Amino acid sequence: MASGIRVRHGLLASRKSLFRDVQRKILPNTVCIQRAAEVQFLRAATSSAEGQHNEKYCMDLVRSRDYDGFVCSLLLPEESRRSSLALRAFNVELAQVKDSVSQKTIGLMRMQFWKAAIEEIYRDDPPLQPVSAELWRAVRKHYLTKRWLLRIITEREKDLEDRAYRNLQELEAYSENTQSSLIYLLLECLGLKDVHADHAASHIGKAQGIVTSLRAIPYHSSRRKVYLPMDICMLHGASQEDFIRSSRQQNVRDVVYDIASQAHVHLQHARSFSKTVPAAANPAFLQTVVLEDFLQRVRRADFDIFHPSLQNRNPLLPIQLYLRSWKKTY
Repeated sequence: MASGIRVRHGLLASRKSLFRDVQRKILPNTVCIQRAAEVQFLRAATSSAEGQHNEKYCMDLVRSRDYDGFVCSLLLPEESRRSSLALRAFNVELAQVKDSVSQKTIGLMRMQFWKAAIEEIYRDDPPLQPVSAELWRAVRKHYLTKRWLLRIITEREKDLEDRAYRNLQELEAYSENTQSSLIYLLLECLGLKDVHADHAASHIGKAQGIVTSLRAIPYHSSRRKVYLPMDICMLHGASQEDFIRSSRQQNVRDVVYDIASQAHVHLQHARSFSKTVPAAANPAFLQTVVLEDFLQRVRRADFDIFHPSLQNRNPLLPIQLYLRSWKKTY
């Protein structure tokens, strides 16, 4: 009898000891889980606030430095709008490096930062920088092609050489690698991968790059810089000094005419694909409205790129963009 009681007491003691051991193991883990959940909740709240800040930063940057692109982005489907603004903010960041640095070395360092940032974005570890964070979100949401992003950086990096294009083909190649690559990414934001859409995007990007070089002539001339294709300038006997002096002579107008004509050709080529391009791609091509508007205005100014009318923004452009968006054409 006594031995039976001792056995039961021994069993009870071992069960209590086992319960205490289990309690020691479970309770700390439970506390850790609860704390981890709290930390995750706080991070989510913080990231939400940071996300709003990052989104506003990109929106303000694009609105101030690429107003036409800003309006075009607002007309995209809601699920693509924020990613479009992130891509355009990324493009603005790169585009302004050349004009914002005093030494090429500093510009190369900035480009190296963006190369590293892209690598980190695709490792899900973006730098703590608003544009990088928004770009990471766009990459994760739409599975954007890394090659296009790196190609934009590489081409912008080459442009730090600060020299004029040797010929029109060199300007077109630069435009393809920067502006066309951006449109390819915008198509991916719309969930599109289509060969006809890509062909149209290639021509639109080239037209965009050529028009951008024309629009920038007064700004660059004021800084004693000329980046126009040298072969066309030589063809018409127009020197760099002619542009720096804001000459309105016929030979300068002829240079502008030839370059603008090539932009128009690319625009026409892009529109020749309109019957085979999916309708869902049209929002990514709204920039054609902006290009067409500028080319018409420069023609009305008789290709005088320094005419005061070309320095003002067309106040009706947002309405024209909206109407083209409503018609679902480009």
